[in-house]
Amino acid sequence: TEAGELEAMYRADPGKIDVVAPGADLDCFTPGDRAAARADLGLAPDQMIVAFVGRIQPLKAPDVLLRAAAPLITADRSPRPLRLVVVGGPSGTGREHPSALADLAAELGIADRVTFIPPQPPARLAQVYRAADVVAVPSYSESFGLVAIEAQACGTPVVTSNRGGAHELVDATSGAAGRPDPASLADAVETLLPRLGSELRAAARARAEQYPWRRTIDQMLALHHQLSEEIPYRSLRGFAR
Repeated sequence: TEAGELEAMYRADPGKIDVVAPGADLDCFTPGDRAAARADLGLAPDQMIVAFVGRIQPLKAPDVLLRAAAPLITADRSPRPLRLVVVGGPSGTGREHPSALADLAAELGIADRVTFIPPQPPARLAQVYRAADVVAVPSYSESFGLVAIEAQACGTPVVTSNRGGAHELVDATSGAAGRPDPASLADAVETLLPRLGSELRAAARARAEQYPWRRTIDQMLALHHQLSEEIPYRSLRGFAR
């Protein structure tokens, strides 16, 4: 997606673009005991949990997720009581109204079904991913979508927006994608509900295993080796200065 944007908006030469995707720590983010993860986080064992992890700012669209979840909650359109878990803190323009998301939950009448958790270190994030039935990445734009890979590494399917690079990380076997608007996102979540189970969790983990950090390192080293042979040493010294 980013390569295409460079070509379309900056007329970049496709032959001079290499894409090296980031990865996830597949030893930290692993499948685990969902019930234990929920107990660890103080979450009910019998609810349908949809989690959002990320900076609380308009670009990440957590408000879209709240609006998408509201009819699922109020109309009982999920097989179990649905709860949103929002992990993160205000960032960027989100700092202008730090209580905006909580205020929106109250306005939508779902404040009692939304749990807010402050930013967490990786090991605790893994527990959030394990506790969730679905992780949502509703962003208007994502360059990569690290949360989508981390969640799938923990065996949790992902619903993502079809904008930017995040949707490239999720396929039909491990999640679903929709437009970053409430109706489309709600539909994407609902398409996953009948499929939740061990097969979907295994497919999510398999998808994440395509993005280990080792792969990123190997690709970066190969690219540097290629460039060191293509570009004269003197030119590289000048570039470094």
